[in-house]
Amino acid sequence: MKIQAEALLFDNDGTLISSLESVYRCWTRWAREYGITAEEFARVELHGRPAAEIAADLLPPEKVPAAVARIEELEVSDVAGGVELLPGTRELLESLPADRWAVVTSATRVLAEARLAEVGIRPGLLIAADDITRGKPDPEPYLLAAEKLGVDPARCVVFEDAPAGLQAGRAAGMTTVALATTHDAAELSADALVKDLSAVSAQATDEFVEIDVAC
Repeated sequence: MKIQAEALLFDNDGTLISSLESVYRCWTRWAREYGITAEEFARVELHGRPAAEIAADLLPPEKVPAAVARIEELEVSDVAGGVELLPGTRELLESLPADRWAVVTSATRVLAEARLAEVGIRPGLLIAADDITRGKPDPEPYLLAAEKLGVDPARCVVFEDAPAGLQAGRAAGMTTVALATTHDAAELSADALVKDLSAVSAQATDEFVEIDVAC
């Protein structure tokens, strides 16, 4: 499948990198600290959602701000050795001009920058939880990225591994490519489905990026 686009927008965790072991290790500790039972914790979707939304599902409103600060502290302190690049990430990003791609993550800026720095990725544009009022599956994060890049949303391609992120990309009017890195393919609704970014290559011209997706 070939796609012409003006910008490529990447989710971070599960798309560019994997920090799943760190995520579950930190959130499990966090849940214990806040007296959340394993049953309560198991009912909440962690992946692809801002920490503030997860905390709000589990705690009274007055406890949420401190709880969000605590999980950020735990996750940032667990970055060293807890993050790895997923296949194809470096090769694809190095083939793209800096102004043709962005990272759009549900993590806070501090955490996202720490994880990306750990694997040597420094995006020209990073949209984080701090930058928006409504997280994925709302389209706001992806629409903001398109606005910052000066690109029509319809000319953007979103790369995501989570159903909420793919829903956000579709709602923004963007082409979506799902990565089956953290969810079963049956859970992912997108224009194209790949195992990871090793199935994607890109060639940039002055006008657009020609994307080759090996579905």
